[in-house]
Amino acid sequence: MRGMLSPSVMCADLLHLAEEIENLDRLGVEFLHIDFMDNKFVPNITFDTNMVRSFKKPMKNIRRDIHIMAFEPQQFFDAMEIGENDMVSVHLEACEDAHRVLKDIKDRGASPCLAISPDTPVEAVVEYLDEVYAILLMTVYPGFAGQPMAPGSMDKLSALRKLIDESGKNVLIEVDGHVSWNHCGEMRSRGADIFVAGSSSVYGKSYPLEEAVNKFYSLVQ
Repeated sequence: MRGMLSPSVMCADLLHLAEEIENLDRLGVEFLHIDFMDNKFVPNITFDTNMVRSFKKPMKNIRRDIHIMAFEPQQFFDAMEIGENDMVSVHLEACEDAHRVLKDIKDRGASPCLAISPDTPVEAVVEYLDEVYAILLMTVYPGFAGQPMAPGSMDKLSALRKLIDESGKNVLIEVDGHVSWNHCGEMRSRGADIFVAGSSSVYGKSYPLEEAVNKFYSLVQ
């Protein structure tokens, strides 16, 4: 199975989002990465819940990949209309009871995922592997695009892949943060399955969107 792509809508052309989503859908892109921030867990704000909900309208085959960087994330689920075909990541560091939050996502028909920030050890996810579709490994500190990769991120990715494989669980790894042309191939070889691509690759200025998407897939076979 080839690596899967989740372009970060935060880096897209915000004046032509519907057309952008339709183009990504046409190109066979699997996910659209949508960041939601509460200005508390991270010191920033992106799209509000109404905007997150509105992304459903132009989608056909592409799935919402909703990354909630917020305390008590379940308070936003209804307003986002989380449901079937969505992939939803919540941060372990932001949940008082992550087991309960992940169950809520699953009960809504969505795929529950657990995100961990650079300072959280991979061992922290062990007790949740029966409950998640994927682990979202942040290779930058959450909150802002365009950051350099946190030191040790590649080794942490390898360690997470080893931990999951040894558990015998069928859990994917999503990587988010400085997923550049130079890094994505190595990330794939170290065990990443889903790639959040933004300003350092697909939404950089080097290639038109279609060419960038095809180039990315060629690097993460």
